[in-house]
Amino acid sequence: MSALPEVRGRLTRHAPLAPLVWFKAGGAAEWLFEPADADDLCAFLAALDPAVPVMPLGLGSNLIVRDGGVPGVVIRLGKPFATATALDEVTLRCGGGASGILVSSTARDAGVAGLEFLRSIPGTVGGFVRMNGGAYGRETADVLVEAEVALRSGERRTLAAGALGYTYRHSDLPDGAVVIAATFRGQPGEPAAIQAEMDRIAAAREASQPLRSKTGGSTFKNPDGHKAWALVDAAGCRGLRRGDAQVSEKHTNFLLNLGAASSADIEALGEDVRARVKAASGVELEWEIQRVGLVDELSPLPSGERVGRGAEVSPRLTSLRDTNPSPRPSPQEGEGA
Repeated sequence: MSALPEVRGRLTRHAPLAPLVWFKAGGAAEWLFEPADADDLCAFLAALDPAVPVMPLGLGSNLIVRDGGVPGVVIRLGKPFATATALDEVTLRCGGGASGILVSSTARDAGVAGLEFLRSIPGTVGGFVRMNGGAYGRETADVLVEAEVALRSGERRTLAAGALGYTYRHSDLPDGAVVIAATFRGQPGEPAAIQAEMDRIAAAREASQPLRSKTGGSTFKNPDGHKAWALVDAAGCRGLRRGDAQVSEKHTNFLLNLGAASSADIEALGEDVRARVKAASGVELEWEIQRVGLVDELSPLPSGERVGRGAEVSPRLTSLRDTNPSPRPSPQEGEGA
């Protein structure tokens, strides 16, 4: 890679990503950039060689980072972007690094209802906007007004929600674009009632999901007319293991790292599940968890093909967004982004 631009934020070479993702597995970023602010981010992108790939990283909750690591630059928005401010009685402006808990709590304090569901999504505003994150019958497209993004070119642009091409767990946000901020709109509400709804959602998640485990969240999208967890369960995959990777016994649409699972173990287990569901029901599950990076030396691919260190897997698999979005099914209670 050619020389990188000067920055005011933090730029780290060969930065381990496993500590930054919920599965606690995977390789390193060739470079990890944590910008000081939006101007720092845009200047960096504008000066960066256009051939260098860029990948935004939020809380790392809906992500498998392959064991060979991620080439190019991974961009992580830290504290300068973890902001949420009420603009009026129904509207919030939030930084791209703000968590769902921060957004929903700020909305509660301001008496803005309708954003409670964001409390249940383990991610940041940038991830919600890119993946149309949702849970408990609502999704980002229902509440987003507009998003401010830094394009790969460094250009700063504001995109209306209607321009993002939202479908189920998909947007048309360009690859390499980084969400700087987003504006959400709810409706007037009483803080006590908003808190009660947040508590209800939190209790439902605690009862149904393995929240205290190393997991990536919901693994597969709900096929039209089906619930992914039910298809996985019916295929006999509850508790299925590959090394230290396991299908959760509490919620079968969650994969777990029981301790020392590699990302290859986790991804291969997911492919085992997909194959069993296809054989049992004829339904082909589509990954919801994003899988990025390079396959490490002699790691088994789902097809059984092997590649050497440094070989890049198919762009279809490394893409941060789906090229064939699924139609939106009926919302499934308890499924997050």
